[in-house]
Parts: sequence; C-alpha cells; structure tokens
Amino acid sequence: MNKAYLGIDIGSISTKGVVIDTANKIIADCYIWTNGNPIEAVKSVIAELYRQMPKDYQVCNVGVTGSARRLVGAVLGARVVKNEITAHAIGTLTVKPDARTILEIGGQDSKIILINNGVVSDYAMNTLCAAGTGSFLSSQAKRLDVPLHEFGILALTSKSPAKIAARCTVFAESDLVHKAQIGYSKADIVAGLCRAIVLNYLNNVGKGKQIREPIVFQGGVSKNSAVVREFEKELGAPVYVDPNGHLMGALGMAVLAKREKTEAPFDFNIANMEFKTVGTECTLCANNCEIINVYRGKTLVDSWGNKCDRGGTKE
Repeated sequence: MNKAYLGIDIGSISTKGVVIDTANKIIADCYIWTNGNPIEAVKSVIAELYRQMPKDYQVCNVGVTGSARRLVGAVLGARVVKNEITAHAIGTLTVKPDARTILEIGGQDSKIILINNGVVSDYAMNTLCAAGTGSFLSSQAKRLDVPLHEFGILALTSKSPAKIAARCTVFAESDLVHKAQIGYSKADIVAGLCRAIVLNYLNNVGKGKQIREPIVFQGGVSKNSAVVREFEKELGAPVYVDPNGHLMGALGMAVLAKREKTEAPFDFNIANMEFKTVGTECTLCANNCEIINVYRGKTLVDSWGNKCDRGGTKE
C-alpha cells in the first residue's frame, strides 16, 4: 500500500482539500463553498477526495489550517494544525522553492508573506474589511450581472478603465453604481474594479513591505487574469500564478503532515459520521470561560476555550 497525506484548508468562504503522495504530487483535490457549515463542508470534501484517490493509497497523516482549523482538526483527528501563514508558505515553496513574495487574496481576507532563504521573514494580513477580496468581487459580479469566471476576461477588453474607490465596500458599491449611471461600459467598470483591488491591496496589506521577485500570486482571486495583469503593471515584475494556487494552504498542510515522524492512518468513513458542537460555560472562577465541546456521536472528541487548567474538558 502506497503512503499518502491529507491537507485541509477550511475557510469562512471556501473549503479546500488535497491528498499528496510521498513525492508531494497531488493525487486528489477538491474545492467547495463552506456555506457557513464547516463540518458538513469538510465531510463533503473528504467524500470527494476518497472518490478520486487511487485505491492502492493509504492516508497516513492529516494536517489542517484555516479559520475553523481547531474545530475541523478535532473532527479529523489531525496530527498537525497550523495557521494560514505557515500553510501557504510551505505550500508555495513546495511548487516554487525560489519564491520570495507571496501575494494572497482569499474569500474574506488578504495576506502578504515575505520569504528569505526559504523562511518566512515577515507577513501582514487584512481582515477588517472585505474590500478587494473574493467575496467583494463575487458581490460586484452579481450586481453587474457578469459571471465571476468571465470577470477578468471582460476587464482585459477595456481601453479606459473607470476609477473606482475600492478602499471600502460601501464606497466602492456606490461608486460603481454612479459610474454605470453616467454611462461607463461594464468592461470599463470591471477593469476599474480589478485595478482598484490591486491598488487597495498594495496600499494596505503591502504597505511598507519590500516586495522582491520571484513573486507568487495565489488565492481564488489569482484566477482573475485582469488582477494578475494589474499587479504586474504596478510592481513592474512578472507575477507567477500556479494552476493549483487556490489549493496552496491545503497543499502546505499535506506536506507538513508528511513531515511528522509518527503516523495516524486516516479512516475516510469520517464522512459518514455525525458530529456536533456544544457550547458550555465554566463556573469554577470569575472568568466564566466559554468552552466548545466537539462530539462524535456521544463521544467527546475535543474541547477548548478555557483560559486555565481548572476548567479542563467539560462534559
């Protein structure tokens, strides 16, 4: 039986999963919307990965990252649970070892990661406003009645992009409506949005950062060819987009799972198991810590939330 390793990136907007072999080659992958239910989303991803996997492979370890990593890590019995910065850096360096700057725009947040000699030397994140993220683009695509996958293609046809104030979602939307009312074409408005996203990113997330080549752009927005072009114009340098750029966090966690010295074979039947979370409050001191318990059936799998050891695991 050949060894394989599973990586999951569970975000607020999308859930990604990959299975790699011992050579870090992706042998199964899945990308779906989280839809506000991370447990059901990850169960769907697990089922799809199992469907794709060659049957002569056994997953030996699991790694999890993302906003719901603690919850999903408990559900999957993950050996490795890491933050997104680590996961994206490892995933990127796996496919492009000489990368020095990672630009990442996801569904609800953006980040920049600077790498020196294969080690993360600096990073920054923007999680306060959704302006310039994937969810922002998606909402504007619906408003303009343009399929999201055609956004970049349409933008590249523009000869005179509109100036859109995209530093705030509210201002951007009102500006977009105004531009449409005074006669700007959809192509010019879309091109203006793509440019505004890049300027917003560089003036906020990338502010004060020394962006060095090779530059890698990833996350769902990296699929937008117009945004890629605008980054290249502003940075005056080529920007590399890997075909699996939307899976880098999951890939990074699969690689980290492979690096673990001890193994814990994974049972794909997890997709058919029932999980639930129950919130309780510890009353042993004035902190009144909110404790989250995760159950598989009636069995307590994990719990967290207490600020000290007094509360411990609370049934």
